[in-house]
Amino acid sequence: MSQEDAKKQTNTVNTVKDEAMKEYSTQTLGNGLEDNDFRAPDALLQAQQLANLLDTAVKIPFIGISVGLDFLIGMVPVIGDTAMLIASLRIVQLGRKLGLPAPLQKRMLRNTIIDFGLGFIPLFGDLVDLFYKANLKNVRIMEQWWIEQNKQQLDALAKQKLLKWEQQQDSVI
Repeated sequence: MSQEDAKKQTNTVNTVKDEAMKEYSTQTLGNGLEDNDFRAPDALLQAQQLANLLDTAVKIPFIGISVGLDFLIGMVPVIGDTAMLIASLRIVQLGRKLGLPAPLQKRMLRNTIIDFGLGFIPLFGDLVDLFYKANLKNVRIMEQWWIEQNKQQLDALAKQKLLKWEQQQDSVI
């Protein structure tokens, strides 16, 4: 095969990939979204940030355990636990705003109440707060539900990005 024939074949392959990528993206995304337009909703992003602040904001040196405001403020009897309950309920409210089904909202509320109830037990409650990260659990519930609801679009976007990456790799060669 001559060098010119190889070039023609490469151009044909690239043209076919371009057409396949355009067709695939319009078929599966079908909603006019560009790569940068499809992202997690603000309610989910806010919940993630709040959960990280409440449960894992600071890593304790030498021990390697991450703690957050829930542990630190929760050490103040009654007032600290109550303040952290209100902050944790904000994550549940963000789940409701996201459109989570009632059973998942109840599960999130149960996690929050368990965390709050255990916080009232002196010393033991503080120790449990080191390991029982109710806010992170609640955000994982939200994330899993959102991914299930958007799986087709996420898969289409991943495939689109893979095709784009393959094109870039082919053009380098």
